[in-house]
Amino acid sequence: MKILIADSGSTKTDWCFIDCTKGIKQTAKTQGINPFYMTDEGIEAVLRNELLTAIPDAAKVDGVYFYGAGLRPEMVGRMTKLLDDVFGANVVEAANDLLGAARALFQQQEGIACILGTGSNSGLYNGKHIVANTPPMGFILGDEGSGAVLGKLFLGALCKGLLPEGLLEDFLNQTHQTVADIIDAVYRKPLPNRYLAGVAPFIHSHLDVPEVEKIVVDNFRNFFQRNLSQYRRHDLQVRAVGSIAYHFKAQFEMAARQEGFNSEIITEKSPLAGLVDYHVNVL
Repeated sequence: MKILIADSGSTKTDWCFIDCTKGIKQTAKTQGINPFYMTDEGIEAVLRNELLTAIPDAAKVDGVYFYGAGLRPEMVGRMTKLLDDVFGANVVEAANDLLGAARALFQQQEGIACILGTGSNSGLYNGKHIVANTPPMGFILGDEGSGAVLGKLFLGALCKGLLPEGLLEDFLNQTHQTVADIIDAVYRKPLPNRYLAGVAPFIHSHLDVPEVEKIVVDNFRNFFQRNLSQYRRHDLQVRAVGSIAYHFKAQFEMAARQEGFNSEIITEKSPLAGLVDYHVNVL
């Protein structure tokens, strides 16, 4: 049995090829695959020219399992057909990254699965399917807990003089920016969500400043209040994938405790290892 698993975002895709009989495992990275923005020809080019060049053995597999960021229900059929055309596997499944996160984090047990990276998302998982989902709504209307919202909250407080003296100067010196540059990046340049999320490393390096840590914890508390509370399942464990959850785990646990959730939270930077375990175990 040979299987291929993909965890895809708009920027990059992590792949894992597994030959279960021989115990062989190979991994590779390609550019991100997002069918909302890409043509069929563009997606097929990534699969043939990037993936199969990196892992030639992936050309002949029994199963393909693709999890993609923003893979909406109306796109699943198209993505499944593209994968089938390239690989011709007996089993081809395409699903959104939230189901991938849930399977990676909980395997076949129920729980509340979260994604906390540049954006945020969450879902109530029954061990097989996502049965409830609070719409994340993007970083302007929602995405509480995300890197983009964290950056927005931090920069707003920083530029308004609400943080300790000297921190603004440190930020501008370290990033070689001016306040005008910040405004330009947020309001005029493309992908402001990525710019805002890019502030997270500076925030992380200043968690010893109480006012900074409070912004992080409050961002997570808003995530619990406006997203996870909707599921009315405070009894379930909360687990998360994504760089923000992984690097700010202590603050995430603090917010969970303050909002009445189980604070023994498991966080993973990437769901790929968990997805490999899931698919190998259910074969």
